[in-house]
Amino acid sequence: MNIGDVARQSGVSAKMIRYYESIGLIPEAGRSESGYRNYGTNDVHTLRFIRRARDLGFTVEQMGDLLALWNDRSRASAEVKKIALDHVAILESKIAELQAMARTLGYLANHCQGNDRPDCPILDDLAQMDREPRRHADATKFGRTGIRPAEPKR
Repeated sequence: MNIGDVARQSGVSAKMIRYYESIGLIPEAGRSESGYRNYGTNDVHTLRFIRRARDLGFTVEQMGDLLALWNDRSRASAEVKKIALDHVAILESKIAELQAMARTLGYLANHCQGNDRPDCPILDDLAQMDREPRRHADATKFGRTGIRPAEPKR
């Protein structure tokens, strides 16, 4: 099978297949005499596995670990479960952070008059220069109501 056929059957683009080969996530495909990549049905199964793992948000490193475990028939399922539960914890943290962001934006939008006047608490909050930038904020430290925005200047 050529790369286009494998891409269609696996749901992974040809560009991503070449990328996964270049980083060693999947082995390089065999080549025909004319230099085209040749793939088999096992490659399609592997790429479908990767596609599903990617859809679930696993990192490339995690996908590599999961592929190694998938191919190891003597694996302990506890290793797979640990990777999955660690990923669940990361997803739940991201969900909490997104919910805090949504609450903050909702709060700001509710306090914006939305009229012809220039006063806007949303822009005032975004323009706060006296705050340290938040990077990868831990949403759990902001409580159930989310990040409290700066009060607009009156």
